[in-house]
Amino acid sequence: MKRRSQHWFGGTGKDAFIHRSWMKNHGLPDDAFDGRPVIGICNTFSEFTPCNAHFRGLIEHIKAGVLEAGGLPLEFPVFSCGESNLRPTAMLFRNLASMDVEEAIRGNPMDAVVLMAGCDKTTPALVMGAASCDLPAIVISGGPMLNGRFQGRAIGSGTDVWKFSEDLRAGVMSAQAFAAAESAMSRSPGHCMTMGTASTMASMVEALGIALPGNAAYPAVDAHRNRLARMTGRRSVELVHEDLRLSRILQPQAFANAIRVNGAIGGSTNAVVHLLAIAGRIGTPLTLDDWDRLGRDVPTILDLMPSGRFLMEDFCYAGGIPAVMKEISHLLELQAMTVSGKSVRENIADACNHNPEVIRPLDRALTPQGGIAVLRGNLAPAGAIIKPSAATPALMQHRGRAVVFEDIDHYKRSIDDPALDIDENCIMVLKNCGPKGYPGMAEVGNMALPEKLLRRGLRDMVRISDARMSGTAFGTVVLHVAPEAAVGGPLALVRSGDMIELDVPARRLHLDVAPAELQARRSRWRAPAAAMPGGYQGLYVERVMQADSGADLDFLVGCRGHAIPRESH
Repeated sequence: MKRRSQHWFGGTGKDAFIHRSWMKNHGLPDDAFDGRPVIGICNTFSEFTPCNAHFRGLIEHIKAGVLEAGGLPLEFPVFSCGESNLRPTAMLFRNLASMDVEEAIRGNPMDAVVLMAGCDKTTPALVMGAASCDLPAIVISGGPMLNGRFQGRAIGSGTDVWKFSEDLRAGVMSAQAFAAAESAMSRSPGHCMTMGTASTMASMVEALGIALPGNAAYPAVDAHRNRLARMTGRRSVELVHEDLRLSRILQPQAFANAIRVNGAIGGSTNAVVHLLAIAGRIGTPLTLDDWDRLGRDVPTILDLMPSGRFLMEDFCYAGGIPAVMKEISHLLELQAMTVSGKSVRENIADACNHNPEVIRPLDRALTPQGGIAVLRGNLAPAGAIIKPSAATPALMQHRGRAVVFEDIDHYKRSIDDPALDIDENCIMVLKNCGPKGYPGMAEVGNMALPEKLLRRGLRDMVRISDARMSGTAFGTVVLHVAPEAAVGGPLALVRSGDMIELDVPARRLHLDVAPAELQARRSRWRAPAAAMPGGYQGLYVERVMQADSGADLDFLVGCRGHAIPRESH
């Protein structure tokens, strides 16, 4: 069968002459175009994306692996969603980046693609784009940073930021110590070394079977990461020979495995919207209820921040994702095929847990029922989620008076006002921070508590919003309320003083207001004005779906394949 790349580079006609001739200005010899597999390397390097800023070095190992296996490696850049710098939120641009990836893959002469990901949204964006093309594809993550070190102890990116910030506001940490921690937290290349969204998505692609075993946990600066990159390059060439495309791997059993692994590692709530979007692109049925059904009885056994004590470097030395998967192997679909060419069973056969303090045995689980809990009720008819392993057990069943913030600016103006009528029994409610409302569904759901309560020693309250939160964050935080406030969901109708009931064991989220009163409020509700008319943001707000569907753009759902486009000359 004629390889895809040969539709560009094969033959003796004018068009083939053009394609080969211009490529030869790289210094490529004639035999580079002899029909060997052409491997595209999709690189999300950007100096504005600190998590991925070391990719210039990592890519050389991928290219070496491709060459060793008899392929031709060709790098191409795509939009880089940098979580730490990109405003108003990197999530706004996940779908844009996925469009960039999809069209770059389909429009260029490649037979397979290596997806270089790391920072939170780069991983799902690349997999979404590749899934819509369904070429052979393999993910290589950039790896986590080394553990942060401050005042003689380990500190975690993100997780300790939230703690230090609240300690500073509570008056128990000095401004000098806060500033010193800033330089002690991020001390090597790589992404967050907590189980934030970057580490979670690196774990998810490994659990899905679209990255090689060991992908998630090796630190960015460990030589193992470079070796893994080289093996990934080699494997990408073999994928072409085997025609092992994403659609053969991203089957229902792969998503079931990923959801259960997410529960076992205390993974980020952001994995919910990302896996739903990936499934939508490849055409595999997956719903919000599947997250609850498949993950509900999975114990969290990884003792790692924000749910536990340790960090990704410790997780690596303990055995990484293969060791976790072996520990919960009775819950997994072991026959599922992976990009290694082997089944899950074969991949984890020799895995060992070298530190049962980090990866706990099942009888000493961190949380007996981990996973992501999906809540429903009149406040969230299409669903909302909470991460039990990062919440306060005493607040998992709670009834409280709502204190409402109409948007993020209202919250910031009001939260430290001494006159704010709030106590520890209240429930903080944040509106208009969902996909359309922010826009982009920013990570603002883990609202900082009022200073006056922090100074009294309080560190958690029930918080509800249509926003997301960082995977590094923690607390009794209800997120992704759908439909969101900006489209007139019930969240838009909540007023300060209303009573709200949260019952996580019963999966219930209820606004205790009479239906007639809610209908009266709805008749007076008006949609907020768009933050920016026109441009990509305007397109996004017009076409983005709700959180329970993965917050993809509606016209991007589905696999459009990798048919050869018509000639350009």
